[in-house]
Amino acid sequence: MTSSALILYDINSTIPQPWAPHIWRIRFILNYKRLPHRTIWIELSDIEDTLHSLDAPPTAKKPNGRAIYTLPVIVDTLRPRGTPVVLSNADRIVEYLETAYPARPIFPEGSRAVQALFSHYVQEVFVQPLLPILIPLTHQRLPERSQSRFGHRSFSPASAPQVGSLTHDQAWLAVKEQFNFLAGILDKNNSDRTGTVAMGPDVTYADFAVCSVLIWVEKISPHDCWARIREWNGGRWARLYGRCRDYMDVY
Repeated sequence: MTSSALILYDINSTIPQPWAPHIWRIRFILNYKRLPHRTIWIELSDIEDTLHSLDAPPTAKKPNGRAIYTLPVIVDTLRPRGTPVVLSNADRIVEYLETAYPARPIFPEGSRAVQALFSHYVQEVFVQPLLPILIPLTHQRLPERSQSRFGHRSFSPASAPQVGSLTHDQAWLAVKEQFNFLAGILDKNNSDRTGTVAMGPDVTYADFAVCSVLIWVEKISPHDCWARIREWNGGRWARLYGRCRDYMDVY
């Protein structure tokens, strides 16, 4: 690593490897584009104060106008002139990195709109049935200070099914339905001869979006949740994980 690098802010937890899927999307891109970067780890309970100190823009706003601060956030110190660029919101960061560093593009030519739609589907539809299962497990992995400040519902999307509203079997059935649907869509891509990736013969941002979810599963529950999912659909999810492995370095 060089002394000049992009800085990626990530969530500190009690497991040795990062797990947050939105942040993994950015880490994948940094690694794929071979951009020098390093990670600064902060506790969930310190995010708002830390981002205020960076003068980072809020991720969103509540109906009452109050700013919401979440990760990922990057600080780009690689630009040759001017002050460092500070960005929040995964979608804005993705667009910035692709525009500012166009070498090794993550969007094949003409695919940006379709890839954005695919990414939105992964975030708003595909991952939703996993939330009642993974959010309580993730909460258990936070440091004690963050656990006590945030209940497991406080960092789950409002649209997520309520934890406890489904039986264990119902929750897993809903998850498998989403994986089966996506597997059927991805099977239509024969460019890589296996249908493993979403578009063409190589990985793209769409694959990073899906694999970020797989990493969350694998890091939080390797022996239960990931042991199930990796075998589904003929092992395609383990194959996708393997295709993305070259871009999983953590600095």
